[in-house]
Amino acid sequence: MFRQLLTLFASFFKIGCFTFGGGYAMIPIIRKEVIDKRRWVEKEEFINLLAVAQSAPGPMAVNVSIMVGYKIFRTRGAIAAFFGTVLPSFIILLVIAVFFSRIDENPTVNSIFKGMRPAVVALILQPVFAFAKGLKYWEYGVFIVIAAAIWLQISPVWFIAGGIAAGAGRTYWKTKRPTRP
Repeated sequence: MFRQLLTLFASFFKIGCFTFGGGYAMIPIIRKEVIDKRRWVEKEEFINLLAVAQSAPGPMAVNVSIMVGYKIFRTRGAIAAFFGTVLPSFIILLVIAVFFSRIDENPTVNSIFKGMRPAVVALILQPVFAFAKGLKYWEYGVFIVIAAAIWLQISPVWFIAGGIAAGAGRTYWKTKRPTRP
């Protein structure tokens, strides 16, 4: 059991060490590790875990790691996966904080971070396209509208209001329309 927990910890530690760009950028790497390499989770179950992780408070990559760890080894697995995911970022931030005053205005460091931006965007878009393969045509339309709204920086309040209006309209239409004999 200890060896398996160590493997779980090491897997998520590796993911945490080599992922820049936040939780969404970690998803393809987590997916490859837990579905393809380790076979800890099935693809459909991983999609469900992502949905739950997005709705739970906190960083998504940490939520996914906790859920995968819990699924495999219950509480001990969740703790091992959590620390495996969080520890690399903590260590990196600690080192940066110690040396930040020396590298704050370093043009080389700034260039490195600017160079990473396209890779981070690609890592974020990869799971979007991978999961979009099974969408129906009308779901693509919803996806495009949401992407356009994000691009145009439209407030989420309008989406909530639109969802309420659409739900109320659909309910009204279904209850008030005449029934056929």
